[in-house]
Amino acid sequence: MRVVIKEDKQMVAEWAAQYVAYKINHFRPNAKKPFVLGLPTGSTPLGMYAELIKLNNDGKVSFEHVVTFNMDEYIGLEPTHPQSYHYFMFENFFNHIDIQRKNIHILDGMTKDYAKECRNYELAIKEAGGIHLFIGGVGEDGHIAFNEPFSSLESRTRVKTLTESTIKANSRFFDGDLSKVPTMALTVGIGTIMDAEEVLILATGANKAQALKHGIEEGISHVWTISALQRHPHGIVLCDKAATSELSRETVSYFLDIEKNNF
Repeated sequence: MRVVIKEDKQMVAEWAAQYVAYKINHFRPNAKKPFVLGLPTGSTPLGMYAELIKLNNDGKVSFEHVVTFNMDEYIGLEPTHPQSYHYFMFENFFNHIDIQRKNIHILDGMTKDYAKECRNYELAIKEAGGIHLFIGGVGEDGHIAFNEPFSSLESRTRVKTLTESTIKANSRFFDGDLSKVPTMALTVGIGTIMDAEEVLILATGANKAQALKHGIEEGISHVWTISALQRHPHGIVLCDKAATSELSRETVSYFLDIEKNNF
C-alpha cells in the first residue's frame, strides 16, 4: 500500500487530478481501447473534479475515450433529483468535460429489479475490460462506497441498507433533515472495487483519522472495509495531514520519507 500525504485538501485534489490525467494519458486510450475509470461522489472528490475540468479545458487530458462507472446510487431518487448521484456527477463533472454520454455508467436507483440491475452492472464492467483505476472516498466508520461495517470483503454490486451514522453524515446534503435521506442504496461491492487494476482512496480532514488508522495500521477486517485495501497490489491512500492525526509518528514519517521523490 502507498500512502501519499499532502499538506491540505487542495493539494490532495491537485495531486489526485494530476494522477488521473497521467494514468489516462499514459494509457493512450482510443475508441477500441478505452480507459476505464471508477468514480465516487460526496464532498471529498469535488476538488479533484474541479481540477480535472481545468486540465480538460486546457487540453491536458481528454475523456473522449474514457468509460466511467460510479460507485453507488440512492434507491428511490430520480436522476433529476438534486441529491441523486446522477445529478451530482453531471452537475459537478460530466457536463464540463468531453466525455461521451454512452460511456457513462451509474446505477439506476429507480429500477424495479434491483438484483438484475446489479448483475448487469457487474457484467458491464466485465464487458468494458475491467476497471483500470477505481477512485473512492472513505466514511468516518471506514466504509468505501456504501459498503458499511461488516460488509463482506468479497461482496459484489448489490442493495445495501444504510447505517444511522451514514444517514446522519449524508443529511447535510438534505438540509439536515434525516427523514429526507434515503435509507437504502445500490453499491458496488468491496470485491468489485478490489478487482480494479489500481485503487485510489481519498481522505481529508481529522474526522477521517480513525478510519485511516484502522485501514493502514490495523489488521484486515470487515468492520473497517477500507482495510481491504491492504490486500490490493496497487492500492493508494491519498490524504491530507489532518487525516493522519491518529497514525503513529513512525508511520507518518515512513510514508513521508518513502514518497518524497515519487509522483
